[in-house]
Amino acid sequence: MSKKRILTTSMGDQTLRLLTLLMAVSVLILMAWMGWQMFDAARPSIQRFGLSFITNRVWDPVKEQFGALPFIYGTLVTSLLALLLAAPIGLGVAIFLNEMAESKFRAVVGFLVEMLAAIPSVVYGLWGIFVLAPWLRETVEPGLAKWLGFIPLFQGTPVGFGMLAGGLILAVMILPTIAAISREVMAAVPNMQREAALALGATKWEMIRVAVLPYAKSGIMGGIMLGLGRALGETMAVTMVIGNRPDILPSLFAPAYSMAAVIANEFTEATYDLYLSALVEIGLILFGITLVLNFFARLLVWSVARGPKGGNVV
Repeated sequence: MSKKRILTTSMGDQTLRLLTLLMAVSVLILMAWMGWQMFDAARPSIQRFGLSFITNRVWDPVKEQFGALPFIYGTLVTSLLALLLAAPIGLGVAIFLNEMAESKFRAVVGFLVEMLAAIPSVVYGLWGIFVLAPWLRETVEPGLAKWLGFIPLFQGTPVGFGMLAGGLILAVMILPTIAAISREVMAAVPNMQREAALALGATKWEMIRVAVLPYAKSGIMGGIMLGLGRALGETMAVTMVIGNRPDILPSLFAPAYSMAAVIANEFTEATYDLYLSALVEIGLILFGITLVLNFFARLLVWSVARGPKGGNVV
């Protein structure tokens, strides 16, 4: 290889490295710039209320009293409920499609599951208003109150619109994300893992448990965290079914409010600077929660990935 060609190749590699480095750094700069802009816009609220903004339960724009705790509570409860429902279902769908279903059936069902991610959130909201909420009010919530009413989570008047409806609609929305990522991760597991387990006498379930899931667990955890991140920031569908009342009540039947929903509903109604600043501070808190969540998700995925890749057949 000539010296001129080596020099050209080296320059090309350096240029590519520089361009990709600039792209990577630009993402960090964009995030920092967004955070600073929100902090600057929220400065009046931060100076006025301080940390009490996070712990205060009162949201009264008429009296200029603002507290974000009801919105933080509603966001976390609905998102965690969605995760508890969607994670096992999504993982089960991924296991079935990747390990058990026939190829034709796998292609059709996999496509339909992934199509759920393409449905606009406002359509989910309309479905929640006309189908999900009446079903919860007339069937699910009375049944839960009858059989599990001794638990504070299932006490109260069934109204259909509340944290349970918000959590269920979020579960449907994040299900395709968790299922698709888990399926792709499982598909990347080498077939030698499966063949070795089966050759040692493992059943189908034992093969999945000791050869597939341990190998794919870091990617599965990443998909679950990605679904949780989407649930935290979902706006329109949750706004339409959560009830939009800034209260902190233990019952899942009770109406609540989320951070994204209050910003969407009241941003155009903010008639003075402090009101607008308080809404921006809620957005800043949501931004911070998302960053912290992704940081701990990265640590979790990293710690899981360091573990053993297989298990023992029992």
